[in-house]
Parts: sequence; C-alpha cells; structure tokens
Amino acid sequence: MSKATTTPMMAQYLEIKAQHPDALLFYRMGDFYEMFFDDAVAAAEALDIALTKRGKHGDEDIPMCGVPHHAAEGYFLTLIRKGFRVAVCEQMESPAEAKKRGYKAVVKREVVRLVTPGTLTEDSLLDARRHNFLAAYHVVRDEGALAWVDISTGAFHVMPCAGVALGPELARLTPREVIVVDGSEADWSGVVSEASATLTTLGAAAFDSTAGEKRLCDLYKVGSLDAFGAFSRAEIAVMSAVAEYLNITQRGNLPLLRPPSKEVQAAAMQIDAATRRSLELTHAMAGGRQGSLLHCIDRTVTAGGARLLERRLASPSCDLTTINARLEAVAFFVEQSRLAADVREALRGVHDLDRALSRLALDRGGPRDMAAVRNTLGQALALAELLPHDIPLADATRDLTGHDELLAILHEALIAEPPLLSRDGGFIAPDYDAELDEVRTLRDEGRSVIAGMQAQYVEQTGVGSLKIKHNNVLGYFIETTATHADKMMADDRFIHRQTTANQVRFTTVELSETETKILNAGGRALEIEKRLYQSLRQAIIDQAGPLGALARALAEIDLAAGLANLAADGWVRPKVDDSRAFEITGGRHPVVEAALQKDGAPFVANDCTLSDAHIWLLTGPNMAGKSTFLRQNALLAILAQMGSFVPAAEAHIGVVSQIFSRVGASDDLARGRSTFMVEMVETAAILNQADDRALVILDEIGRGTATYDGLSIAWATLEHLHDVNRCRALFATHYHEMAALAGKLDGVENATVAVKEWEGDVIFLHEVRRGTADRSYGVQVARLAGLPPVVVERAKVVLEALEKGEREGGGAQKAIIDDLPLFSAVAAPVVAPPKESAVEGRLKDVLPDELTPREALELVYELRGLVGDG
Repeated sequence: MSKATTTPMMAQYLEIKAQHPDALLFYRMGDFYEMFFDDAVAAAEALDIALTKRGKHGDEDIPMCGVPHHAAEGYFLTLIRKGFRVAVCEQMESPAEAKKRGYKAVVKREVVRLVTPGTLTEDSLLDARRHNFLAAYHVVRDEGALAWVDISTGAFHVMPCAGVALGPELARLTPREVIVVDGSEADWSGVVSEASATLTTLGAAAFDSTAGEKRLCDLYKVGSLDAFGAFSRAEIAVMSAVAEYLNITQRGNLPLLRPPSKEVQAAAMQIDAATRRSLELTHAMAGGRQGSLLHCIDRTVTAGGARLLERRLASPSCDLTTINARLEAVAFFVEQSRLAADVREALRGVHDLDRALSRLALDRGGPRDMAAVRNTLGQALALAELLPHDIPLADATRDLTGHDELLAILHEALIAEPPLLSRDGGFIAPDYDAELDEVRTLRDEGRSVIAGMQAQYVEQTGVGSLKIKHNNVLGYFIETTATHADKMMADDRFIHRQTTANQVRFTTVELSETETKILNAGGRALEIEKRLYQSLRQAIIDQAGPLGALARALAEIDLAAGLANLAADGWVRPKVDDSRAFEITGGRHPVVEAALQKDGAPFVANDCTLSDAHIWLLTGPNMAGKSTFLRQNALLAILAQMGSFVPAAEAHIGVVSQIFSRVGASDDLARGRSTFMVEMVETAAILNQADDRALVILDEIGRGTATYDGLSIAWATLEHLHDVNRCRALFATHYHEMAALAGKLDGVENATVAVKEWEGDVIFLHEVRRGTADRSYGVQVARLAGLPPVVVERAKVVLEALEKGEREGGGAQKAIIDDLPLFSAVAAPVVAPPKESAVEGRLKDVLPDELTPREALELVYELRGLVGDG
C-alpha cells in the first residue's frame, strides 16, 4: 500500500506497530482502544468480541476490533492469561490541540506502557493476597544468579543460584514471568514452563554487569551499590536486566523499588518442586488454594500479612534466632488473647499500603489510593496505642508512628470517601485551598453570587428596579428602566451595552470578570484539584521509605496475630534447636484435621520419634493413613521453621535443612516418562542431594515394576539413606521383607499403621504403633473399593495359592500356579449372603411408632442380652 493511499492515521498506526511487533497494539481512538490487521483477528478470537473492518489496505479490507478504554483492564487480564503482551498506545493531545497544527494533523500518540504478566499493578488484575513476581536469571562465568521483583509492592531480591537450583527456586517464588538472555531460551524454557511462568528474552546488553552497575546506581540515585551489600557480577547482571525490562515496559516511568535485598540459599529450608506439589504447601493438587496448607492456616486480615504468610511458608527459615523470634511474637499474642483480638480488629481497617504506594509512584493511582494511605496511617496510630513498647515485635511497633505530618496533610486535604480517579474531581476537602473554594463557589453557587452583586448595585445606586439578567447573546448584564438611565450613565463604573424600547442595559468590569470566572469555574476547579493531587502524590512518594517500613510492620503484626489465632485450635509452640531431634507427640495433619472437623469426625493423633532411630520403616495397608502420617510430619517441620505453632501435643525439632517428599506419583507423558520413571527420577534427586540435616518421606518406592525388582530398589534406597545420607526419614512400604532391616541397621525402627479385621472386613484405626504389619490387607481394601464379589473371592483363592507356594519353597509355587484352574474354567463362586444376626432378626418385627417408652426400654435390654449371647 503506497503512502499516497495510506491515511495519515493508519500511517501513524503502522509506524507505532512496527516498533512493537510482538505485542497487541491497543491504539487509543477517543473512548476506545482499537486494534487492526492481525492484532484485531487475534484479539477478537481471544476476547470473544466482534471483528469488523475499517477501510482498505491495498485491495483488502482492514480487520478491526475495539474495547472501551474504561473497561480495558479486564481485557488486559484475559489477554495476559492467554499468553499475549499488550502495548498501550495513548493520545498525547486532544483533537482540538492537534488541529492547531493543521486541519489534517493527526493526534499525537505514544506507547505509554507494555502490559506483561510480571509487570501488572492494577488491583483488578492482581490477587491481593499473592505476590506477582517478575524474575531474571543469568549465568556469568559459570556463576548463576536469580533476581525477582514485585513492582506492585516494590519488593526486590537477588541471590546466587546454580542452574540445577533454578527449578526449586522458581517453584518457591512462583513468578509470572522470567527474563533470560536472548539465545538461551532452549536452556531454560523447560524449567520456566514447569514453573507455569512466561519466558521473556532480552538482549545481552541488558545483562552487562558493568553497564548494569551504573544503571542500578542511577535507579537508586547512589554513587555505589556498596550501601546495599556486596553483589557478584552475576547478581548485578540479573538486577540490571530487571531494571532495564521495567524501563522498557513502563516507558521510563519506573516503579518505586526498595533497595535490593540479597538472600542466601542456606538461610532457608530447601524444598524442591516435586516436594512442594506433594505436600500441597501453597496450591492443592486439584488446582487453586482450596485444600492447600496455606489456605488452611491463613488467618491474616490484611493483604500484606497474607503475602508475608505465603513467603514464610514457601521459604521456612533455618536460622534459629529468626525462628525463635517469630515464635516469641506468636506466643505473645497467644498469651494476650484479648489484646490479639483487638489488634486483629484494628488491622481490618488497614489498606494495602504497598500497592497503593506503587500505583501512586507509577502515576496509575488516584484519590482513593491517597485515602488508603491516610486511613492506614490512622489505623497504625490506633495500633500503636494498643501495643506495649516491650513486645517481641518492638521494631515493628516503632514503625507504626512518626507519620504525623503526612497524616495531617492528608486528613486536611481529602474528603472522607474520594472518587477512584483524579479526573473526576471533587476529592479535595473544603477549606484546604482558598482558590479552589472560591472557584467551587462560583461553579456551584453562581446564581447566589450574581444575586449578591445585584443587591450591592441596588444599594450603591439607589435604583430599586435594577436587575442582573442573562441571555445567550450578551451573557450577564445589568438592566434598568429608561427613567433611571441618566443616573446610571453618570456613574463611570457602568458601561452601556444596549438600549431597548423600555429598558437600558449595562455591564461593569467586575460583572464581566465574574461572568468569565463562572463560565470557567468547572474546568478551573478540575485544574486546581489536579495540581493539588500532584502535590499530595509527591508528598506521599517523598515518604516512601517510612511508609514501606510501616507496611512491613503491619504485615508482621498481622501474621503473628493470625498465627496466634490459629494456635488457639490446640496447637503448641515447638522447641526448635540445632540438634538432630525429631520428636512429635500427638501430631496431626492440619489440612486433613480441618476437613474431618467439617464432617464432625475426629482426627487420630500420632507420635513420631526420629531421634534414636533416625529412620522409621512404616508398613500397613493402603487407606490406613500412611501417606497422611508421612506428610503431616513434614508439614510440622515446615510450620515450626516458618515461625508457627504446630498441631501437636508436643514437638521438638532439630533444624531441618531440606525436605524431600516422594509420596504418590503420576505419568509425565509430555516428557515420555512413566509413573515408575518419574518415581525413580525423584528418588535419584533425593539420594543425590539429601544431607544429614534433611527430612525425607518416601512412600512405596519400587511399586511400579516387578516385585523383586521393586523390593531390591527399595531395600538399596533405604540402606543409602541410612549409611550415606544419614538423614531423618519416614519410609513407607508394602514390602514386609524389609522389616528385617531393623535388625541389621542400628538407625532403622519398624512402625505400622494398626488395623482390625472383623468378619472379613478391615477397619482402619489410623494409629501408628511400633512393630510391623502382618499382611497388606489388599484384598480387603479392594472389597471396600467396590470390586465385584466374584473378583474378590477369586483374588482370595489366588492369594492363598501364592502364599502356600511361598511357604513350601523350591518350585512349589510355580507348580501350584500351574495347577491353579483359570477363572473361566471354574464355576463362579457363589457368595453367600451374610448371616442374619439375632439382633437383626428381632428388629424385623419391631414397629417403633407403636412402642410405649417402657416397651422401648425393655427392648433395649432384650437386644443387649442378644448381643451378649452372641
């Protein structure tokens, strides 16, 4: 299409689109964002909106679709979730301003923002109780580093990270977007996609550590990064890439970032991705938070507290000082339950300060964000009055105060319930700005102002018939009868405008100026409010440091009070030290217990001691509760080290450096892995990585292959954990032969989940005892699951034959199997109906409605006797 036949507007669109080929261009036209060509086709399908056309491109129609600008956020979210990026192109001037440059001048437009998964700030696009991390990873001279930032809160972190550790770290952080250097996509796409994140590439220049150091110094307006700590070249490179990407996506309008905080891998408990999924820490296997540990223990009442809880749960500490300080804070609120209730009530009035600050810094906020800051400062003062100064959270309580000047300004400046957008006006309180008050009076009370002037002129001239009127031609004018005209003419203040048959009309300089002010008052009031808004916005941003500290303090207090509220459900403070102890008395699985409580069923608590014997070999049938027991002990360690009380009667836990869980598995068909292969890969990772401070829980190792292959793998795995890894472990198995290891290995002890068999059925007691199971009860469990009775009976016959052959040894088993007739060759076993008991027989003839109270009591005694006879 030649330039001659391209409209100026379409030429502008094509030019801007060429600068953003990998994003959908939301091109602002009046009250709509329009999309054209391939963007329109893709967006119409993704958003399920109508695809229309606008003009011609050569000989073909130009596809077009659009969305209202005021509803764009919802469309952004849909597109982001479907893997698109959006370039937001705004009008930088009004059509009237464009016409001043020429009749055919096109309104200036620019891309003001790139919307990507990791750079969202709007409340409607974010989960208030979760972080929205953007991460960057890079390797410099065989040294890797990972940086991550949440621009909606300002949190910025960096840490050294080897390539093999990237997967577990991404599983911990769950970022929405990960940046890597252009050309390295093949190296990292698998691990990024497994973390359910979007992979984004940047040029190598963005990861240049030398230029990056200057970029970061400019960002924080410092001469050196030394004030923030010592960073390696790889760490500087990834932080630089984050800063450059934010500069690109925010078009130079950088968010309010806190100074980078360096994390050390050894300071936190290491939990790999498979273990996080298995333990359902923050997400249930079915998807979403419902059913996860996080959902079960979240008693926080603020968004900041909820995000802090998720961070703590995802990254339990290994530092004893940190752990015990957190436990001390929870213990304080447990002991001061009335105070804790008052604190939680006060916290309900707290807003999301971090995100309000971020939106204001990016100029995407509004008066309501300012009101959120004001209200939160007020609630912080109320909290400070509630809390004594010598509590374990003394540092946090100090940050609650010291904001009096900003609070006074916001109280004086803002109305109680301001509108969402500054462009709507009406958010500045009366008596804050004299000029604004005057303009508003003119805007809202123009008639009364004119009436006051009329009364003033009547008094000054003595002409009682003088009136101030208005029409569309003259505007406001003073009118009097012809008999008073000479008197008015003699007064220099009155300027003659018009004479009619019976009336003479005048004006004054004062009246003309007042008329202009009244006509422009609405627009002028908005201009003044916008100016005052920017002044207030800057006042808030200038206090970003103290306000960020306040936000962190509120989150800390909320989390401690929330965990104390949780502890009231019969949870105890764990003893955490640097020993290798693991002694749990009456431990419970928090999620399973909560689910049972809803149904009114009790949870059977169990002990676990891994101090003398550091490995328990656990046997028992399926459905007896082995997996629950394994998981609950891992969860107790995580809860204790994140700083929470635990669901147990007593708990003594030596610091756990790593947790590995291989409980349950499924096929990974996308990678061509069977269930057994997945199991072996995960087991290999455990044996290669677990140290002597690790806690390992393993269930049914070797079950996906032949019996003796599986038994040998399980046997060797247990020996390796005992002799080489020397870690604490819970090892569940159906291979009863392995019970012999307890007599061979000093650190192994047998335990079993008790069951009771009654009239062919198995009753699960869910009680863990020392010792071994006598058998697996697999056939009984199959019966409970609903297998046809003929199949269950046939399984019993086969099982008896196999067990007989095993007892006789030699070639007896093979001979017995060979002699066993096929199922089709024998008559289907007739399953006799269960024998009717004496109690059942007696009750058949009883009509409850016809019994008197005395007869009912006598019947109870009679039935009791029948039971005794049985």
